[in-house]
Amino acid sequence: MFKKISFFSTMVFFLISCSTESSSSSSYETQQWIVYEGGEGPGKGKHVVFISGDEEYRSEEALPQLAKIFSKHHGFKSTVLFSIDKKTGLIDPETLNNIPGIEALESADLMIMALRFRELPDDQMKYIIDYTNSGKPIIGLRTSTHPFNYVKNKKSKYYKYTFNHEEFEGGYGRQVLGETWVSHHGAHGKESTRGYVAKGMENHPIVQGAEDIWGPTDVYGINDLTGDSEPLIMGQVLTGMNPSDPDKESISKMPIAWIKSYTGETGNKSKVFTSTMGAATDFESEGLRRLLVNAAYWGLNMENQIPERSNVDIVGKFNPTDYGFGTHIKNIKVSSHAMD
Repeated sequence: MFKKISFFSTMVFFLISCSTESSSSSSYETQQWIVYEGGEGPGKGKHVVFISGDEEYRSEEALPQLAKIFSKHHGFKSTVLFSIDKKTGLIDPETLNNIPGIEALESADLMIMALRFRELPDDQMKYIIDYTNSGKPIIGLRTSTHPFNYVKNKKSKYYKYTFNHEEFEGGYGRQVLGETWVSHHGAHGKESTRGYVAKGMENHPIVQGAEDIWGPTDVYGINDLTGDSEPLIMGQVLTGMNPSDPDKESISKMPIAWIKSYTGETGNKSKVFTSTMGAATDFESEGLRRLLVNAAYWGLNMENQIPERSNVDIVGKFNPTDYGFGTHIKNIKVSSHAMD
């Protein structure tokens, strides 16, 4: 009798264990990036890879919407990558060391990044640096001026791309995009940004139809832009957080969008567009969305196809979360960003 009970108990334990393992396994989200295939439009046949990964400005919400605009209205194949929790497979902008699917950059025609202080393992970082050295165009948004910060693995072959590296001055942000992290020029969370087309740039193809740019993020400080940088949009600090608030005239304008070139380690020259705007809430500005779409056309040498007013209508629903640390929506699946 004792042996029968023991055997029965063992079988029950085994079945419960299997059920638990199955449940645990099924709770891991296997879809870790999303692809919008695109369709008809000038971008047909071109592949844009969007890389989100910042703890503060909700790039995990902004870039899927921008990618949908690129895909639906302009025909680009758009792949969106996220910082992913290794245990759950869910989107987690606070995971600094994991962006699955980054090998998509091997087939990318354009890279758009919105990163902050990532410390990616070498086998992931390799794809970003290989792309950066490829001569293909790059767009960097907001905290991408300080995208990498190697504090745990200072022996990484990519350590020099850290935002405050002294020898490779300013790391990736300053060397590639034109500037690293400097300061908040306006009062963070209290003074918003109005964008004005820089003097002499009124006819540049990127600014066409982008005459109305406003965002609730503040203007970033800039020391000096590197290389052949040319400011396109100057940012004026406003006295408050509404688009109707007046300019704070006691504070000078700073570049908030510029173009430049970058010659990588292989000698290939890339066209680069950088904007220190780029929070998800900034993307409610039609002018900013149009600026970014136009910048993509420019980077891809398609500026002759930029219309007077590029279609940047919101695709589906877009109710961006306010920026801030710890404000991201938890337990979000990548699949939730499917095209509506």
